[in-house]
Amino acid sequence: MRIHVATDHAGFEMSKRLIEHLTANGHECVDHGPTEYDAEDDYPSFCINAARAVVRDQRSGVEALGVVFGGSGNGEQMAANKVEGVRAALAWSLATAELAREHNDANVVAVGARQHEEAEMLEIIDAFIATPFTGAERHARRIAQLGEYETTGAIAGHEIV
Repeated sequence: MRIHVATDHAGFEMSKRLIEHLTANGHECVDHGPTEYDAEDDYPSFCINAARAVVRDQRSGVEALGVVFGGSGNGEQMAANKVEGVRAALAWSLATAELAREHNDANVVAVGARQHEEAEMLEIIDAFIATPFTGAERHARRIAQLGEYETTGAIAGHEIV
């Protein structure tokens, strides 16, 4: 699977170890930055580029997911979610990573690099990547509603005020 990775200065060193880990596990990794440590860097462009690449790959039939992280993962998740077609989930445990995939078919995971030890962070990311979407009708219906709202500003049959 192709994995698009983006971070900021808080996760810069971890991103290198993550890419090594994922590559060793047979994944193709694309690093969207940063390319060098800068304590004043801005994560939005890195995360948006990774998220856009995930959507582009998925729409062209390439199996792909994204991993974005920074100090807390919050801003990185918000940036990724600005991209049409992205469902980025903040994961802080194995359960939240697995549920993001099983129930929400999340295609990007955000993790707080300063919130976890390296081994735990790798476990969370591995669980996200390994867990498939269940395809259950109720989950697919809800995901479709999110996509409908994202593109039209409405959800058929539901009042949006």
